[in-house]
Amino acid sequence: RDRMTKNPVTTRPNATVPDALQVMRGSKVRQLPVLTEKGELVGIVSLDDLLRVSPSPATSLSIYELNYLLEKIKVEDVMTREVITVTEDMALEEAGRIMADNKISGVPVMRDRELVGIVTESTLFNVLLEVFGAREPGVRVVFTIPEVTGTLAKITGAISAQGGKIGAFGETLGA
Repeated sequence: RDRMTKNPVTTRPNATVPDALQVMRGSKVRQLPVLTEKGELVGIVSLDDLLRVSPSPATSLSIYELNYLLEKIKVEDVMTREVITVTEDMALEEAGRIMADNKISGVPVMRDRELVGIVTESTLFNVLLEVFGAREPGVRVVFTIPEVTGTLAKITGAISAQGGKIGAFGETLGA
């Protein structure tokens, strides 16, 4: 709930491929949840889905023929119908695991049957920047320490005693 993009940009099943591409480009998004007129989630379409059905620039068709053909392809023809979703109460790392395990770049966030947000790769990447303190000036220090009780407390105490501040803290597993 705290990290999702609220009120995500959406499209309708009967929207054309050019219309959906225009919405994506204008909104700078790469996934569009597909909602019925009643607001029911019936699919999701990605930029890759739309580009896959778009003609190559090397085509011999005229621009008029291309536009005519593309207007015939609807979002419902290319969208993923079995949408993997998460709830707004789910931990962000769980949403990230679901995305990684299913090799998808975004998950709609649902409250009961209502779309309330979306979590995307960009969401997770921004959180990663925060965790590593990448948006704050400073020095990154990496320690390899023994797993002995109190070692970390001694290190942080020494940093504090010198007037230092720890902006972010992480652990590397399996180093």
